[in-house]
Amino acid sequence: MAKAIWLRLAPAFLCLVLVAGCSAIYRNHGYIPPEEDLANILPGVDTRETVAASVGRPGVSGIVDSSGWYYVRSRFRTFAYQAPEEIDRQVLAISFDPSGVVTNIELFGLERGRIVPLSRRVTTENTKGVGFLRQAFGNLGRFDTGSLVGDGDSGN
Repeated sequence: MAKAIWLRLAPAFLCLVLVAGCSAIYRNHGYIPPEEDLANILPGVDTRETVAASVGRPGVSGIVDSSGWYYVRSRFRTFAYQAPEEIDRQVLAISFDPSGVVTNIELFGLERGRIVPLSRRVTTENTKGVGFLRQAFGNLGRFDTGSLVGDGDSGN
C-alpha cells in the first residue's frame, strides 16, 4: 500500500524539483539609503558629517575630488545554467560644495540603456557627477562573475 502511494507521488515530486531548479535567483549588491532617511537630508543645510550620521558613508566618493558621495545598488538575475545578468542599477549621488555642505541629492537609474534621473533635490542647476554616473552605468553587463561568489555580501 505504501509502495503504491510512493509510486503515484514520485513523478509529481520529480516535476516539482525540476521546476524549482529552473526558477530565477535574484541577488542584490550595494546599498542605497531608504527614501525615509534621505528625506531628512536638506540641501544647503546638512554637511558631510550629518549625512554620514543619517545614512552612513558610501562605498564610492568623487574620483577627481571629493565633491560627491555615490551609493550604488545593482540587482542580478541568474536563471538555470546561464551567467548572471544585471537587470537593474541605481546610483544615488549626493554632491557637496567646497565647504562640505550638501548641494544636490539625485537618484539615477537605467531605462532602455540610458541614464535617467529618478528623483532630484537640487540647489544648483548643474549636475557635477555626470562623469562618474556615465562610468558607473557604462559598465552595465560587464562584470566578473568571480566577484559575485563569496564576496561577503549578504545577498539581500
